[in-house]
Amino acid sequence: MKNIPLEFHSFGATPELYIEYTKRAAPFTMEDDHYHDYYEIYYMLAGQRIYFIRDRSYSVEQGDLVFIQKHELHKTMQSGDASHERLIVHFDDATIRSLAGKHAELLLTPFRQASHIIRLPRQEQLAADQLMRRLLAEIEQRPEGFELFPPHAVTELLLTAARYLQKHEPAPLHHATPMHAKISEVIRYINAHFAEPLRLGVLADQFFISSYYLSRMFKEMTGFTFSDYVILTRIKEAQRLLRETEISITDIAAAVGFDNFSHFGKTFKKIIRVSPREYRKLYL
Repeated sequence: MKNIPLEFHSFGATPELYIEYTKRAAPFTMEDDHYHDYYEIYYMLAGQRIYFIRDRSYSVEQGDLVFIQKHELHKTMQSGDASHERLIVHFDDATIRSLAGKHAELLLTPFRQASHIIRLPRQEQLAADQLMRRLLAEIEQRPEGFELFPPHAVTELLLTAARYLQKHEPAPLHHATPMHAKISEVIRYINAHFAEPLRLGVLADQFFISSYYLSRMFKEMTGFTFSDYVILTRIKEAQRLLRETEISITDIAAAVGFDNFSHFGKTFKKIIRVSPREYRKLYL
């Protein structure tokens, strides 16, 4: 049985500006293996979650702002009490250029930091929280002219974060345990060597962990199985090559680590829901 939100409100549509509020009380973990070709801001209104992004897991607390770059693999998981409230914002490059014009690059600064989380100082955090709660009220109550507020709120939030980063380094976020640090090492290795044969047992030996423990902790800390993560990393790179190069599909399959072209095609279509050839046509 799927977990049904206690409360849900949304505005707009992806990949243009889209805003979504969800309140949950029951345990919930994202089911989909998730990445997309637009930006995401995740704001924790209440509660706590574990958020895996790119190569590490973060503990996300009330007031945290999470900035997820295009095409970054990410997944949220339960942490402690299951109840939580969050707002997410999605937008693409065309939208941010439309909103900000020549200042678009400034507003995208928060997505280009090494850390994905910004914890603003108390005063700025209270202002951001007030802004996001006003945004929620607008899309929930829908008074006349409410459509004008979301673009304004997103622009103001991005400007606040960008100006903060101009003057401050993001607060250091330490790994919760040495094992979290170890799993991040493993993930960074996979991200750098996905085109090579990657076997759980070999990596376990290389990082001085038992295969069983690596498999269990990898799933616990990232939300992905080891094999699913490797496959998704390869498919994500195949998408990039299909979009940005004219390399043949056969050569792309080999370049991202598939030794069987038929298996590559079937796997790509299962995950992306179109064939590699159809996907490439979307970007011609």
